[in-house]
Amino acid sequence: MKKILSLLLLVPLLFACTPDKVGAEASGHSHAIHEHDRCHMCGMMITKYPGPKGQLSLKNVEVNPSFCSTRDMFSFLLQPENTRQVNQVWVHDMAKTDWDNPKDEFFIDGKTATYVYGTSRQAVMGPAVASFSTEQAAQDFAREFGGAVLKFDDITIELLGENMSHH
Repeated sequence: MKKILSLLLLVPLLFACTPDKVGAEASGHSHAIHEHDRCHMCGMMITKYPGPKGQLSLKNVEVNPSFCSTRDMFSFLLQPENTRQVNQVWVHDMAKTDWDNPKDEFFIDGKTATYVYGTSRQAVMGPAVASFSTEQAAQDFAREFGGAVLKFDDITIELLGENMSHH
């Protein structure tokens, strides 16, 4: 049994060594959101509030901006002047972490995530844009709490604008 476990531990290392991935991994990782970090969009304390958070990696910017909600993150990244600057997007996988206190080790690639929008679950100041690593998890969530299951590219300023409640 021990042997199998040690083999399993080696498997990710084999895949991790492909050269093109290394650079992406090094620069392309979300960092932990600290309790005093404020939302890049609205200035609120990020960890004080429930629901999935977001983080972006931007071109020419040292610090990855973090957001108190995936909704604020989308409101920022969907602005045309920002869209061009976005390298990477991270969101919490809400299938794996607690709604009221999402943990940063469950950040996933926001561009491949599936979202549920218009759900009864609240995040910061209004409806959440709940994020999941699998479509199945998103559908289960939507069945339970309502909302539409969407891909990254389905989320638009117009969609968010329908019930944009300002802070």
